[in-house]
Amino acid sequence: MAVRHAARGSVVATGLAVAALSVSAVGAAAQGGTVTVGSNYSDEVPKAAFQAALDHCAQQTGDTYVVNTVEHGAFQDNINSYLQGTPDDVFTWFAGYRAKFFYAQGLAAPVSDVWADIESNYNPAFKGASTADDGEQIFVPFYNYPWVVIYNKAIWDEKGYEVPHTLEEFTALATQMQADGLIPVAFADKDGWPAMGTFDILNMRINGYDFHTGLMAGSESWTDPKVTAVFEAWRSLLPVHQAGALGRTWQEAAQDMIAGRAGMYFLGTFAGEQADEAQRANLDFFPFPTLGTEFDAQLGIDAPIDGFMLSREPANADGAKDLLRCLATGAAQNAFLAVSPNNVAAANDADTSAYTPFQEKAAAIIAGSGAIAQFLDRDTRPDFAGANGMQSFLQSFLGEPDQDLAALQASIQDFWDTLPPQ
Repeated sequence: MAVRHAARGSVVATGLAVAALSVSAVGAAAQGGTVTVGSNYSDEVPKAAFQAALDHCAQQTGDTYVVNTVEHGAFQDNINSYLQGTPDDVFTWFAGYRAKFFYAQGLAAPVSDVWADIESNYNPAFKGASTADDGEQIFVPFYNYPWVVIYNKAIWDEKGYEVPHTLEEFTALATQMQADGLIPVAFADKDGWPAMGTFDILNMRINGYDFHTGLMAGSESWTDPKVTAVFEAWRSLLPVHQAGALGRTWQEAAQDMIAGRAGMYFLGTFAGEQADEAQRANLDFFPFPTLGTEFDAQLGIDAPIDGFMLSREPANADGAKDLLRCLATGAAQNAFLAVSPNNVAAANDADTSAYTPFQEKAAAIIAGSGAIAQFLDRDTRPDFAGANGMQSFLQSFLGEPDQDLAALQASIQDFWDTLPPQ
């Protein structure tokens, strides 16, 4: 692998063969003031934002950061082989179950000594999401964001649309949008994971947060009639969703919403990365509507926490931990958000005075939720969530929504039952 070296205190971006996710040449070279970082910030906006954060930390620590950027989906799909090979010192990852899983496999190192220095800068919920079953802290939060229904305010003002609060209002609005010549709900699942968000929100609205976590952990069954109800509700909503989802990326669907071709889009607020500054100011959003169940008051949402972990045997452990301490500061998180203002900083000392109305509303929705999930592929084991598991099953449903749901659910449960013990 060719690596362009830089002066001390700067950031270097390198390429990587996606399929291999191997960085042995860089990892072996890491020494002294060099720290290697495996990054899934592959899209243009977050990649630039992450560099801004690393530039800030380089000024604080005097270290050099060599960044190994991999396409976001490929990073997730190949993370297991990456961590078993020669991974970077620090790598981007997610809080919750997925962090605990790799730590339990011995593929990540504890960072409790880092948390001794940064704990006062986080609320207890963030610490809890960063703590393994053995009590060690294993993750450093950077930011989080809610999954919401995003829309173009100019189009809504022009058409006189009003924010729906119930499923009945949502479907009535979608029907009106169809009559007005719009795609009611932009939708894409070429990447395999976006549809998981729709399953999650319907599951939490219909069955509640506890059933969601139980289903992800295997203590609830995929053949349960409660799961059938989720698929049936989803099937009833598909006629107002954009057709051809399996051939479309989330970026393309976001652009349809931003351009006004689609009236709404249910995704994380990172969808705003596809908008330029003028367009971003015209975006607004609301929580997914309630469905008239006992769990309406819960207002459960997916609000994943993104951040960083330490590889099992970092070549520069001291430098890596210094970087984690820096990334835990509001200053580093603000540097990121200044370039990509689509998320909410995790650190208590982050300066929120510069938040856009978009960010302020995101923070308010997260604060107003009574049950926050991390997202389907972060709340369950990776070999269940991946391309051979839930990604495939959900794409099968989307490709043929009128299929026998009992057979589909039995296939999902059978797949879970064949997985090796953890």
